[in-house]
Amino acid sequence: MLATRTLSPVASRRARSRSQPTSVLETGMDNYRLLLFGALAFIVMMIYQAWEQENYEPPRVANSASTPSAPTTAGSPPSAAGIPSAPPATPVVAEQPTIESGERISVTTDLVRAEIDTLGGDIKKLWLLQHPVSVDKPNEPLLLFQESAADVFIAQSGMVSHGPDSPTHKVRYSAASATHTLASGADELRVPLTWRGPGGVLFTKVFTFRRGSYVVDVEFQIANPTATPWSGFFYGQLQRSFVETGGLFSLPTYTGAAIYTPAEKYSKLSFEDMEKKPLARETTDGWAAMLQHYFVGAWIPQAGARTELYSQALPNRRFVIGAKNLVATEVAAAGTGVIKARLFAGPKEHKRLEQVAPGLELVVDYGLLTVISAPLFWLLSAIHGLVGNWGWAIILLTVLIKLAFYPLSATSYKSMAKMKKLQPKLQSLKERFGDDRQKMNQAMMELYKTEKINPLGGCLPIVVQIPVFLALYWVLLESVEMRQAPWIGWIKDLSAQDPYYILPIIMGVSMFVQQKLNPQPVDPVQQKVFMIMPFMFTAMFLFFPAGLVLYWTVNNVLSIAQQWRIMRIVEGKK
Repeated sequence: MLATRTLSPVASRRARSRSQPTSVLETGMDNYRLLLFGALAFIVMMIYQAWEQENYEPPRVANSASTPSAPTTAGSPPSAAGIPSAPPATPVVAEQPTIESGERISVTTDLVRAEIDTLGGDIKKLWLLQHPVSVDKPNEPLLLFQESAADVFIAQSGMVSHGPDSPTHKVRYSAASATHTLASGADELRVPLTWRGPGGVLFTKVFTFRRGSYVVDVEFQIANPTATPWSGFFYGQLQRSFVETGGLFSLPTYTGAAIYTPAEKYSKLSFEDMEKKPLARETTDGWAAMLQHYFVGAWIPQAGARTELYSQALPNRRFVIGAKNLVATEVAAAGTGVIKARLFAGPKEHKRLEQVAPGLELVVDYGLLTVISAPLFWLLSAIHGLVGNWGWAIILLTVLIKLAFYPLSATSYKSMAKMKKLQPKLQSLKERFGDDRQKMNQAMMELYKTEKINPLGGCLPIVVQIPVFLALYWVLLESVEMRQAPWIGWIKDLSAQDPYYILPIIMGVSMFVQQKLNPQPVDPVQQKVFMIMPFMFTAMFLFFPAGLVLYWTVNNVLSIAQQWRIMRIVEGKK
């Protein structure tokens, strides 16, 4: 009987605990911190998911000892139209170490240096002269297109026809000169390659490079001296090998294909997607691209041409994305004809991209927050135009955002300041009621009612600001303008990590100070969790680009200043 009377209150409290849901007010004083923790955890989750996607390794495709049959979607109209399929997108030989090659044509302009292969007229190499490999190697330009066994990224184009005269990317062209350089004062450089088919039709493939442009015009000039009409279909494609990227602390940047159609707009096509199912999408005025962080290659068919965007997964872990015309170019007997397309190969600079083709600027991918990120980038660029330094532009933009959200932040910090003043009383309630959660909740509700405090008052303002801060995060992550942009002293590249980890440490200290200003949880377990957070995020930010850490640090410092001022005001009131 005695045992029953002793255990009954405990059992009763447990029963009430099971039947009575935990009140929101019970944890109201640290709702802000929990919400902030959730937001930061969301960022970590996003980075981890992107890392998993970036490090996905598709199953290897069995190699064939002989050249496979031609695919039905690579550069030719549907077989129902009676048009033969294009040849394979790449010569495929078991364990082939490199792509087959012919003679090389060297092309140099003010922005690029390229190597065009006479075999197929493919652009096998392309250096971006204004974008060094790294700050430490200012005289070594970045190699965008390449053909190494480890990393293939090349641009191919050609035409397929009914008869033997098909200037695909497998035929061998001839060239009058092996070296072409944009002359001083000239605005364009034309590089012609010629091939005469076995049927007698003469094809001149002309590459036109222009000063100050990353767009290459590709033109097929067709001279048909025969007595038979000729017709053919243009195709342009980008071939890339699967890219092993990142590590545990890699950033969520995207490497893979993307397409655009006026109807369905911009969409990505990962290597995994191409592995599962080939793409075949008909459109007009669309484009196909292969992306990597900061840079892109894209084929843009002739305006108004009805095309099919297609993809292929090839052996040796190579992938193809391209566009082919579905309407033939007709050349009468003893007549001539021309078909054109454009290739963009360069940095993802917003202003350049939007002038090349509709929707091409979307390869600067801000994700779901584009509607917020795009105006933020515009404002950041405008500030940079005034101060001439991207680091100071980031700081000024962060200050402007904090000013814009000052009223909301003030409301949040006032609520937290009031909650902090209640800490002794809340602790007293915890000691008084112990494990009786129901009475604890009732007492807390009475206390909040008496003090006229809404424990959720600090949450809504923060919820409103989170999308803006995440949008700015993506702006700083995606903008090629930050690449190798210096700030001050030791920060010579805002897109690279701080070499001496000074900014991450300052950020960690600011986060620790900010946490101390917030009301502390009554639960000792939560107190330990929040004490660990500054150290955890400092460790993570050690590997983040300096521009992102700078933004986060400035935001923390401004928040500390605002929160300290508001708490002084609130604590000074009776």
